[in-house]
Order: sequence, then C-alpha cells, then structure tokens
Amino acid sequence: MHVSSLSLRDFRNYATADIEPTVGSVVLVGSNGQGKTNIVEAINFLATLGSHRTSIDSALIRQGSDAAIVRVNLAHDGRTILLEAQLNRNGANKAQVNRANAKLRDFPRYISTVIFAPEDLMLIRGEPSGRRKFMDDLIIQRTPRLAGVVSDYDRVLKQRNTLLKTAKVKDVEAGNLGTLDIWDERLVSLGTEIMSERRRLLADLSAPLTAAYHAIAGADHEVSLEIKPSIAGADSAEEYFAAFTHSLETGRIQEIERGITLVGPHRDDVEFTLNGLPAKGYASHGETWSYALSLKLAAARLLRSESVLGDPILILDDVFAELDSARRQRLAEAVADFEQTFITAAVAEDVPEALMTQVFHVQRGTIQAHTGDLA
Repeated sequence: MHVSSLSLRDFRNYATADIEPTVGSVVLVGSNGQGKTNIVEAINFLATLGSHRTSIDSALIRQGSDAAIVRVNLAHDGRTILLEAQLNRNGANKAQVNRANAKLRDFPRYISTVIFAPEDLMLIRGEPSGRRKFMDDLIIQRTPRLAGVVSDYDRVLKQRNTLLKTAKVKDVEAGNLGTLDIWDERLVSLGTEIMSERRRLLADLSAPLTAAYHAIAGADHEVSLEIKPSIAGADSAEEYFAAFTHSLETGRIQEIERGITLVGPHRDDVEFTLNGLPAKGYASHGETWSYALSLKLAAARLLRSESVLGDPILILDDVFAELDSARRQRLAEAVADFEQTFITAAVAEDVPEALMTQVFHVQRGTIQAHTGDLA
C-alpha cells in the first residue's frame, strides 16, 4: 500500500497543501517548525484515529479555521481508494470513503501506518499510558473492528468512574448500586477482549523485535517484552474474565472511596527488558533509541505479514539525526524493502543517499518538490 496523493486544507500550519508521493522513500526536508511533521501526522491520523503528538483533535485545525480536511488517495494491488476526514472544531468529525459517508473508526480497514518519532523514546522511559496506546493502536490495525471495542471500553470506564464518584459506601452495604453491576458486566466483557488481543500481540512481536534490534544495534544483545497486568494470575480469557469480575466485586468499597476503577486494561503496563534488565532505567540513550525504533520496525513487519493491505506505510519522523553513521546505514537497509517510507529531516545530509528517491522541501507551510541541489 502507498499514498499516491495527499491533500490538506487548514491542517496545522497548512492553508492548503497537495503532494503526489511515489513508491519508495519520500523525504521531507526543512528546518524545525516549518511543517514537516504535520504532513506525516496527517497520514498517521487516518490509520490510528489520533495524533502521536496531541490527544486533542482541535489542535490539528489551523488557527482561525473551523475545520481541517485530510484527503488521501491510496493505491494497492492495482486498486485505489479515497479517504477523507473532516476535523471540526465544534461538533463531531466527519469521514468519507470513496465519497460515501462513513465513520472514522472504519479507516483502519483501509490504511495501515507505523510511525517512529522522537516522542517514542517515552515508550521505554515514560509512563504506562504511552505503552498502552502503542499496544491498542497496533491491535486496532491488526483487527480494525477493535477500534469500536477500545472506544466502547473507554466510554464504559468513564461512565463507571462517574458513578463511583457519586456513590456512597452505605449504598453498597444496602445493595442500592444495581446500575454499577451493569457497567461492571460491560467493562469486564470489553476488557477481556482487549487483554486477550494485547497478549497475542506481545507474543507475536517477540521474534520480530529481536530480529529488528539485532539488525539495528547488533546481535550481542537480548531483548524481550512482557505485559504487566493489573489483574495477575489469569493466563486465559476465561480466567481473566473471572478474575476481573472478582476484583471489581471485592474492591468495590475501595473504588467508591477513591472514585476510580482500580483494575482493568486501563491500568496495565508492559515491561521491556534489555540483556535481562528493565530497559527503563538501565538502557543508555543510544540503547533506548535503538529499542524504541526496533519496536516500531517489529510492528511494521508484523503488520506486513498479516495484512491484506500489503506493507504498512512506514514513517520515520526526525530519526536519522539521532543516530550515528553505522546505525543510519543499518536503518536504511532495514526499511529499504517497504513499499513506501516517509522520512522527515532538518538536514538532507542526515538521510542515507539510498533513501533519497523523492525529496520535498518544506518551508513555512509550503511544499516544493526537489528539482536541484539539496545543499
């Protein structure tokens, strides 16, 4: 799969922008703050239904505008499809597939991306929420219908927390919280499906992660990943369902006292290890970069092996500047066989020559195709 055309209207710092990327490597060169990342952010938004830089959709709309439009033509196996998202400052966002009205949650059925950006260092060093998002973005791309499951879980969790904040311990003792039982059932059902898919994902990522890390950093390191659930000791979906239900029942008074749901997929974490030690806290800066990048490459190769869409669109946002020359070359070799890779760089010389197949210059919200010397 590849993007054959991209059109932006009032997205970030772009009043208008139109490009026709080719198959292979598409390099966006420009100084910081000119809009390079905004271009790849728009593509990634369609696949993941969110930004890798902000959780607020309105932040993607150009200042002074009421709506932003992202329009992408995709090509795969001789067929094309047009996706269009309209992000509204007020009111619900809108979506179209081939000019027919659709839902944004449908988009992962048609487009798959894997993005690596400097923010992804926080996958290793940061808070659990980033690692949960990494897992959920991937399970949605593997199985697009899970976009609805994840969305419904978040909605039920919010409703349940609202009820917990207004409930009293005496209501539990008097048996007056029948409504909470209904939310418990939905939370457990949805949460069990999410946990099952996360476990499957991490098991399937193990071998590609090892291969990717060896390709980038060398074969003298061992990497592994393991989920750290808030509900321990449940290995099957049936065991997890029962344990989740039991945890909610026995912890109800404590949850009411604190006003939040204390167990479930929203409280899980992932532990990444390097040579038997937790990468968080032990890995050097260079090892952290290599680890985070390897995770994304592993994800891309996993999606490639399963998807009927072909290769995911690979996005490397400001990556090469942080790597030494040897790792730059290794990374270039690792991504060379993907159908389409978008690369952003402040300096063209940071990008290996083999990847400079199509170059666009980005300056102050305008994009121009390279026609001469890159210097």
